Amino acid sequence: MDRVQCVVVGAGVVGLACARALAQAGREALLLEAADAIGTGTSSRNSEVIHAGIYYPPGSLKGRFCVRGKVLLYDFCAAHGVSARRLGKLIVATDEAQVPRLSALVANAAALGVTDLVHISAEQARTMEPALSCVAAVHSPSSGMVDSHAYMLALQGEFEQAGGITVLHARVQQVVQEERGWRIETEDGTALACDSWVNCGGLRAPHLARAVQLRDAQQQTAWLARLPQHHYAKGNYFVLAGRAPFSRLVYPLPRPDALGTHFSLDQGGQARFGPDIEWLDTTDPDAIDYRVNPARLDDFYADIRHYWPALPEGALQPGYTGVRPKLHAQGEPAADFFIEGPDSHGLPGFVNLMGIESPGLTASMAIAEHVEVLLR
Repeated sequence: MDRVQCVVVGAGVVGLACARALAQAGREALLLEAADAIGTGTSSRNSEVIHAGIYYPPGSLKGRFCVRGKVLLYDFCAAHGVSARRLGKLIVATDEAQVPRLSALVANAAALGVTDLVHISAEQARTMEPALSCVAAVHSPSSGMVDSHAYMLALQGEFEQAGGITVLHARVQQVVQEERGWRIETEDGTALACDSWVNCGGLRAPHLARAVQLRDAQQQTAWLARLPQHHYAKGNYFVLAGRAPFSRLVYPLPRPDALGTHFSLDQGGQARFGPDIEWLDTTDPDAIDYRVNPARLDDFYADIRHYWPALPEGALQPGYTGVRPKLHAQGEPAADFFIEGPDSHGLPGFVNLMGIESPGLTASMAIAEHVEVLLR
């Protein structure tokens, strides 16, 4: 049985960033991906937004890694020729009752270390975006958009330049604790020994965590008990037929379970709206229906017309969907990233990542920094 120093499972954006960080730190690293290409899951089904760090609770991993990751991401993209545009974002209040919530967002961002948010009036907002309807707004100049696929290719390139190897069509079925290190078993019967491994399985991460087999029965029971329950929430996107109405990101005020149906631009400049949030009744990633739900269309028109009343009837077309890995159920408070290393769970050479949803793309390089430290 072959042996390597470190295995990262899952070649989404976070897995790629972690593999790169580990290889550049001098580890012999292998990156295993179940699909036939990198980044085909959640990493390729999102808004590609670079988040400033506005919404997350101070002290949370989401807040900490978003703010740090944004800096690392912009710097990395500039150094590697990856498109990362500081478009800026307007968060809008569409009635007077919402205005105090804008101030609360600015205060929360400041507590996270983000101090460049600016209150602007409705007139100032319309000067920036003439088609916009609001009573007040907050401008976030450091928010932007990244070409996520080019970013992932650049991460893979640096990982492999540092000696790492990417293996596709390698779905991990079980991970077994051994006297020395771990044994990774894939569905095709391949077994691989390693000193350490990182679970970056995305939507499959909870299933992979529960497939870990420990040598001690009591420890096995305790391990399974500490894992959080997981849920999936689908996000539908609709694209606009016609010219984009705005040149910046436009976000309504966040809802309890999502950031609201916002406006963004794809890499070709086409306008898109979404995601909404549609809780799924399955926790099987193979059972997910990725088709856009046409029943959501009326809600999209209603939500968008709060800040763009001129949206023409019939202008929205089905775009694509993504699925968020959630660690809280519908109606529960939003959960933080779940990232545990040996100091937390007591299993040497293992870092477990679950619930890496937004702002996971922005936070990816900061998460990777943290994972590398946890495995030292």
